[in-house]
Amino acid sequence: MKIFVDADACPVVKETEEVAAKYSVPVVLLCDTNHILQSAYSEVKIIGAGADAVDFALVNCCRSGDLVVTQDYGVAAMALGKKAYAIHQNGWQYTNENIERLLMERHLGKKARRASSKSHWKGPRKRSVEDNIQYQAKLEGLLKKIMEETDG
Repeated sequence: MKIFVDADACPVVKETEEVAAKYSVPVVLLCDTNHILQSAYSEVKIIGAGADAVDFALVNCCRSGDLVVTQDYGVAAMALGKKAYAIHQNGWQYTNENIERLLMERHLGKKARRASSKSHWKGPRKRSVEDNIQYQAKLEGLLKKIMEETDG
């Protein structure tokens, strides 16, 4: 098992590496040439710039039983299609039961934004230390669950 991180602008790389190191799970960070990263723990794969290049590279790398960290619902859906696990940077797990709803909500939101003449949408709130702690706890719980399933 490996953890693959959609690392372009991912706020939880450090937290992911800490949990992975605790369980000796390898991590692969994928980023484009605009977000070059360095890591003492993870393998870093720099993917050429281009629309969705990192997303497709990540999905091509992951296998059944791997874990994908992404905030992109499309990447999560493709990972689930490969029988990998997927978790959002806020700590909630993407599943076959919730992915269709999430994709539909994304579609409807995009449609509403295109229809609106208002172009200044309020962005997400600033990430807190508590958000990172919650993510780390959820990631650790999911990692333990995956390890139990593969051992038993």
